[in-house]
Amino acid sequence: MNGQTIADKLTALGIVLPDASEPAGKYANCVRVNDLLFVSGKGPAGKPRGKLGKDFTAEEGYEFARQAGIEILAVLKSALGSLDKIQRVVKLQGFVNSEPHFDEHAKVLNGCSDLMFEVFGEKGVHARSVFGAVSVRENLPIVIDSIFQVYE
Repeated sequence: MNGQTIADKLTALGIVLPDASEPAGKYANCVRVNDLLFVSGKGPAGKPRGKLGKDFTAEEGYEFARQAGIEILAVLKSALGSLDKIQRVVKLQGFVNSEPHFDEHAKVLNGCSDLMFEVFGEKGVHARSVFGAVSVRENLPIVIDSIFQVYE
């Protein structure tokens, strides 16, 4: 990153992190085990409702996945104090609320994957999986959970 902090990178990208959302039940936003941080599933800001392939296009889904990624970053910042403590993005797992005929799940999750690369560079390249879901909580168009390696 050539001496540039992640906060500097976010500013350059025009991204302002919101406050981390609070869990809606008896679970944690994230759990750290050794040098891994597991982040609970996050959806897009504003909580849009609907299904990909019916209510939203793949392009809109891409933006929703990017917004969910920003929510994930907000949780990380809240938990760690600084995103510079991220050693690498390990895995993203997306659950796309979609109609049975929708088949562009990977294109949707690219919204979050691209964001992680923009923010963390090569450390943002990760493993991932994406699934079509018949339903997700609150009828969100996408929910993404994630795993990060952090500096000890």
